[in-house]
Amino acid sequence: MNEHRSEVLPIERRLETEGKLDLAIVILSYNTVHLLRECLRSVYAAQTALRYVVYVVDNASADGSAEMVRAEFPEARLIVNRTNIGYSAGNNQALRGLGFCAGTPGDGAPVLPRFVLLLNPDTLVPPAALEAMVRFVEERPRVGVAGPRVRRPDGSLDRACRRSFPTPQVSFYRMVGLSRLFPKSRRFNEYNLEYLPEDAVHPVDAVVGAFMLLRREAIEDAGLLDERFFMYGEDLDWAKRIKDAGWEIWYNGQVEITHVKEAASRQSSKSRIDFHEAMWLFYRKHYRAETAWWVDRAIALGIALKGGVSVARQLWAFCAEPEDDPQPGAIDRTTIRSATPARTGVDSP
Repeated sequence: MNEHRSEVLPIERRLETEGKLDLAIVILSYNTVHLLRECLRSVYAAQTALRYVVYVVDNASADGSAEMVRAEFPEARLIVNRTNIGYSAGNNQALRGLGFCAGTPGDGAPVLPRFVLLLNPDTLVPPAALEAMVRFVEERPRVGVAGPRVRRPDGSLDRACRRSFPTPQVSFYRMVGLSRLFPKSRRFNEYNLEYLPEDAVHPVDAVVGAFMLLRREAIEDAGLLDERFFMYGEDLDWAKRIKDAGWEIWYNGQVEITHVKEAASRQSSKSRIDFHEAMWLFYRKHYRAETAWWVDRAIALGIALKGGVSVARQLWAFCAEPEDDPQPGAIDRTTIRSATPARTGVDSP
């Protein structure tokens, strides 16, 4: 914890002391004070008998987010970082605080919560949603991860809430626009699965990190979030590793939450670079070894062209880095930055 220069406030929720936790909710905050307040209000208004605790990890917000949590939600456990260490590293702080450790499955199991929910600060959770999602996973013993239907404030579906993995083929159809031309095609729009009803219940490859409910054993098997993913792509990577460990991932369209998903970071070149770096990192980590060299070069060129000149320059340097593969959850110091926009507004790769 000291290596991130963070301040941990040991504030215990009453329910945490009454026995084994059912659910730990982790919310990462970065300059979203008003959205965070509404999110926490919705969480604490939950109609549930679940024993749960809420962790708020603040990544050096300058808008008074941490002070608001202290004053208005003293029952939350607050971690305050003095620099923005990124989405994965921030969430991992809370997970380690709960007793999860990368590479040591089973350690501390008696005190770990049965489920963990990663929740964005720009979400609103209906009163019955937490209970419904936990029960949904409980009824399916092989489900390691689940997510609900996610709506934008305008009523549209957040398409990232149910996805297939971006294999080279799936990514090609998306990058050349075939998924938009044929949104109901199982072949061309496999990534966003728009050919399936929004209220359906079915297995998927990944759900969105804005509301990602995980079973304790799935985290123990796969390890923590990979901190090389600074702001995007970490949810896809975690889902891939969890599925590779033998767990199922399900979308539950019968439960719905709201995701504000602000558009501010769309205008940031820094966010675009982070986004396209995450695309390349995911591909390099999971698919590059089995991809023909000419397809590999085409993928790198496609990502660079899609991102524009600023992204192309950064990606060229990023692609040239050695392909080291630290343990999931280990900290890569090159990704600890101090001026990255909030993780809102751009879909994961």
